[in-house]
Amino acid sequence: MASEVYFTDLHVEMGDTLLRKFDRLITRAGMDNIDFQDKFVAVKLHFGEYGNLAFLRHQYAKVLCDHIKARGGKPFLTDCNTLYAGYRNNALNHLDTAYLNGYNPLSTGVQTIIADGLRGTDERLIPVEGGEFVKEAKIGSAIAEADVFISLSHFKGHCSAGFGGALKNIGMGCGSKKGKMEMHSSGTPAINTDACIGCGMCVSHCANNGVHVIDGKAVIDEEHCLGCGFCFAYCPKGAIECKWTGAKPVLSKKIAEYSKAVLDGKPAFHISLLVDVSPDCDCESTNDLPIIPDVGMFASFDPVALDQACVDAANGQPIMPGSKAERKCSCEDHVHHSGHELFHMVHPDTDWEACLDHAEKLGIGTRKYSLNNVR
Repeated sequence: MASEVYFTDLHVEMGDTLLRKFDRLITRAGMDNIDFQDKFVAVKLHFGEYGNLAFLRHQYAKVLCDHIKARGGKPFLTDCNTLYAGYRNNALNHLDTAYLNGYNPLSTGVQTIIADGLRGTDERLIPVEGGEFVKEAKIGSAIAEADVFISLSHFKGHCSAGFGGALKNIGMGCGSKKGKMEMHSSGTPAINTDACIGCGMCVSHCANNGVHVIDGKAVIDEEHCLGCGFCFAYCPKGAIECKWTGAKPVLSKKIAEYSKAVLDGKPAFHISLLVDVSPDCDCESTNDLPIIPDVGMFASFDPVALDQACVDAANGQPIMPGSKAERKCSCEDHVHHSGHELFHMVHPDTDWEACLDHAEKLGIGTRKYSLNNVR
């Protein structure tokens, strides 16, 4: 059976606002069918890397959290630390970035919690029923312990997954550092010797004697390294790097399996905004020109159907002149007309369909949907 996806465009009449339309969308889509009373509600979103301006405005999160609080819930905004060495690779820097980007208690009315703790090591192991690549997902503790899960996603392109939507926000976003390493690579980490200062923090926190300092530089012992990811968490210089060796279709399937771990046995609801559709992830410290015009807001209990509806809507838009999509496009007519395969065009070596197909196979949802318009 097809899943119900709800949509509202970005047109407003005099006296109305986009935030009111957002609230009507989640109401019409049935989010209030969830029992929020006295429940901890994890609202998972991407706070945006510092310097990036394409991330979602915090006002949407405030409306969502106010809606939940009015129904007796206890919402908090959350994300997990990054694997790469950026502005969000530990909880303190992550919170600073979130606050600078508007996601602070004064602006949103709720607390912001980094789900996997100070260094990205605070995780819960959750079995993945039917998992082909992952048997136990490593999920940030605050997310794993929440009673209800809500995803609020900025739909955009992604260099490894094709696009980042609901499943990417859930699966990759909820993984601890060790979980993110498991999704991105099946191997061991590497040392950036230019950045390494030989401090030995990685040695002190290694789970299996898998790293040593030799001649003032850390060296990975491939025979003993378990790929646990603790060295990522404790390196003060970001000198531990992922080899990024995982094949992109496998990465997409692992994202689906991590999504299943997050969602299994827990009430959940999902919202995606197809606005400021940058070609690359909000993890980048900058953002390029949007590749299509703004489309609208989507919501569903089914994250697979939601992602499919957003892809279809994006493919129905003309390509923005001067954007990365136009530079990748082989047919000039596509700049003014719809009907292209946008995310394969922008990132031709990715396979976003692998994630949706695998998620469907795992029973997370279906790619078949019925679209309902909300005024």
